[in-house]
Amino acid sequence: MVKETAHYDTLGVAPDATDDQLKKAYRKLALKFHPDKNPNAREEAEIKFKEVNKSYEILSDEQTRTVYDRFGKEGLEQGGGGGGGGGMAAEDLFAQFFGGGGGGGGGGGPFGGMFGGGGQMREQGPKKARTIHHVHKVSLEDIYRGKVFKLALQKSVICAKCDGRGGKEGAVKTCAGCNGAGMKTMMRQMGPMIQRFQTVCPDCSGEGETVRDKDKCKVCNGKKTVIERKVLHVHVDKGVQTGTKVDFRGEGDQMPGVQPGDVQFEIEQKPHPRFQRKGDDLFYHAEIDLLTALAGGAIYVEHLDERWLTVEIMPGEVIAPGEVKVIRGQGMPSYRHHDFGNLYVQFDVKFPDRIVGPKDADGYPTSMTPQMVKALESVLPPRAPQNIPPPDAMTEDYSLEKVDPMQEGGRARGATGEDDDEEGGPGGERVQCASQ
Repeated sequence: MVKETAHYDTLGVAPDATDDQLKKAYRKLALKFHPDKNPNAREEAEIKFKEVNKSYEILSDEQTRTVYDRFGKEGLEQGGGGGGGGGMAAEDLFAQFFGGGGGGGGGGGPFGGMFGGGGQMREQGPKKARTIHHVHKVSLEDIYRGKVFKLALQKSVICAKCDGRGGKEGAVKTCAGCNGAGMKTMMRQMGPMIQRFQTVCPDCSGEGETVRDKDKCKVCNGKKTVIERKVLHVHVDKGVQTGTKVDFRGEGDQMPGVQPGDVQFEIEQKPHPRFQRKGDDLFYHAEIDLLTALAGGAIYVEHLDERWLTVEIMPGEVIAPGEVKVIRGQGMPSYRHHDFGNLYVQFDVKFPDRIVGPKDADGYPTSMTPQMVKALESVLPPRAPQNIPPPDAMTEDYSLEKVDPMQEGGRARGATGEDDDEEGGPGGERVQCASQ
């Protein structure tokens, strides 16, 4: 029984797969995820392509497959599992497997010419330094109006004093211990097996080069690069969405022998206290009183560009609680277009606790007078018919009281017996008596 199955799962085969089954699975997946066949999703395909090649490289070698089956990924890391290919690049493994490259001319292998180049694989481009990624949080106001931000970052640049050598000219030597590779191949015996594994060269600390302390560059101290502060102007266009990326090609870290990396800013919209955004539309909650909902009035909305929108509610245009109205063209600007979304207003109607009449002689408000009731009846729709009891029915009169949530909550808990610990209660132990 194998310890892990991750590499088998990557290829879609069982742990007891034969060599022919491994080759067939690899052939199918390598062709499917080759970056040249996925121009619209190249980065994702390249990641999957490398995973497939790594899994096949490990499982196609009898020695590393045995180590992986017995000890899993940890055994490979400790025992150096890179496969019989010694850790070859994914493109090299693909070319070796399919016969691409080295054939010169047409059709080097059964799949020659599939990706162009007369059966030869596309050469890998020059190495590139890592991309510096930053998330830049922007207010909704700045997205509405558009803005240019000045953002500073720290990056590595090649030392100008030594031109990235790390020391005096002629003083930097190729490491004799690893022959410039930065890694050493070691051998280790585990039972009947001898495993190969790679480790960082102790002579050059993985640099592949050595230089005496007295010959090191005084500016970079032999590191070949120095830290520099760079200010970039990030243009946040009107109407950009969260997740929009602004790229600065070649503005990232620099390293000798590789292309400069990129800097990427990802726009993230901050939450807003008044508006919610969905695409190009804005949503706003407006609280109005009952009189405005029934008799009309005006509400005022402070927009994102410091304008105030005056919204008139006409008398008799009854606004129901939760009703939604729209103001056309007052939403967000469309990204790189010239139109605008809509502004949707949802109304929360606040009802009064009670309607009072005129004050009495002592200055206290009275209840609604009959005249006030008639005035309301004259403008509001008639009362809905009720299920009136028959004349001979026995009736009783009751009045309504306000509910105290704390008091009613306690009564509800008591009804369920949650706090009843008395003997014989809902949560207590029941005792039965037997007659002799």
